[in-house]
Amino acid sequence: MSLAQRDDAYHTYADYLAWPETVRYELVDGVAYLMAPAPVLDHQHIAGEVYYQLRRSLAGKPCRPFIALVDVRLPKHDEADERVDTVVQPDVLVVCDPAKLDRRGVRGAPDFVVEVLSPATAGHDQVRKRRLYERSGVKEYWLVHPTDRLVIVYRLAGDEYGKPDIQELSGETPVGVLPGVAIAWDEVVSGLWPQEL
Repeated sequence: MSLAQRDDAYHTYADYLAWPETVRYELVDGVAYLMAPAPVLDHQHIAGEVYYQLRRSLAGKPCRPFIALVDVRLPKHDEADERVDTVVQPDVLVVCDPAKLDRRGVRGAPDFVVEVLSPATAGHDQVRKRRLYERSGVKEYWLVHPTDRLVIVYRLAGDEYGKPDIQELSGETPVGVLPGVAIAWDEVVSGLWPQEL
């Protein structure tokens, strides 16, 4: 399933800031995509638990974890904020460069991004946002599949993501760009709804 577009117009962050807060959009190359309705509890549980583990592991360190909703502006060059045409809201992200943080959120590529897939966003996250994060320089991108109980890990090698590493949600998965940090999946999976047969 593909996310609906707001319209056929080209939009920037200036437009985005003027829209009502009751409807959420992400901008990708000037196209406004309507965000899906509130996700199911498994989605929220996974994002919350991953954020909690990151926060615990990064306490007292310069890298800062965040959980949605946080606007991440991804300029293509050095354009002013109002001219930026790509603004996304990852489920979980980590930023290690404090110069990328301001009151509005993040300007520039986070070091680490986690998206939890749902039927409404799977194609958007796996294709469009994967290309976007790769192009923008996100060093590590994880896609967590709650239903299949899998995580797909993309790591930046040069200017592109190498072959994805696909793992079951069991044991631990180290975060390559955050030395000494790993996500313990047993803590995550224990709070999920039982799988349907």
